Amino acid sequence: MSAAHDTHEAAFVPRPARIIEVTPFTDRERFYRLALDRPLGHRPGQFVMLSVLGIGEAPISISCGPREDNILEMVIREIGSLTQVIAKRSVGDVLGIRGPFGSGFDLADFEGRDVLFVCGGLGLAPLRSLILPVLAERERYGKITIISGCRAPDAELYRDELRAWSDLDGVDVIRLVDNTHHQPWDGKVGLVTKPIADLDIDPSRLTAALCGPPVMYKFVVMALAARGVQPDQIFVDLERRMRCGLGKCGHCQINDAYCCVDGPVFRLSDLERLPEAL
Repeated sequence: MSAAHDTHEAAFVPRPARIIEVTPFTDRERFYRLALDRPLGHRPGQFVMLSVLGIGEAPISISCGPREDNILEMVIREIGSLTQVIAKRSVGDVLGIRGPFGSGFDLADFEGRDVLFVCGGLGLAPLRSLILPVLAERERYGKITIISGCRAPDAELYRDELRAWSDLDGVDVIRLVDNTHHQPWDGKVGLVTKPIADLDIDPSRLTAALCGPPVMYKFVVMALAARGVQPDQIFVDLERRMRCGLGKCGHCQINDAYCCVDGPVFRLSDLERLPEAL
């Protein structure tokens, strides 16, 4: 099979993905590890269209870094008819995968620089696809800071990994919740913007990657601008309701850009002509 045909098939024809692990994270989110028929060949920040035959499909962020094996990891929130069906699937069941789609992050944009990750809520899942390869080649990067926030302790994703990352040399992990709701909590309380003013950063050396709910971006960008971080060194992973993944349906259109093709990862300086994006 030619490379061109293989790419065409990945875009239009769902590939089988067998569930090999399901781990509940919260009352709405589950971690899935899937085995594909061949390596996905994705970049950090890309997404796939996940489907169940006869039910439909939805865009789901990839939550693992690039891999040479055939394993795919993702976090799925039970929120609609498709994800309610997927929530009833178990190890051994088969789902459909199209993709990968989207622009993704380029690791070269971060090499040799201090890196700040700001993750809000479910935003940690797609940013993990960038965090993992950065941590795997720690010597290529400067100081790494990870700010991860969620509503309450029982809504936190990847808790064990966040704690493990905080033990790595040159890595600072700040875990926050909006409110403890009287639950046990060993992190801090506040919004993800709160720690930015006190970070020990050199804005000329810093590159930031943001992912979270739409309301988060404006305030994180303002906080970073106040510290002198330039728009061309801020990358945002936007949440949009992609439908086709191919820029054909127009459902994720932002002015003349298509989030599923031109994004979901954008350099902030490139969004100045697209004020509707944030």
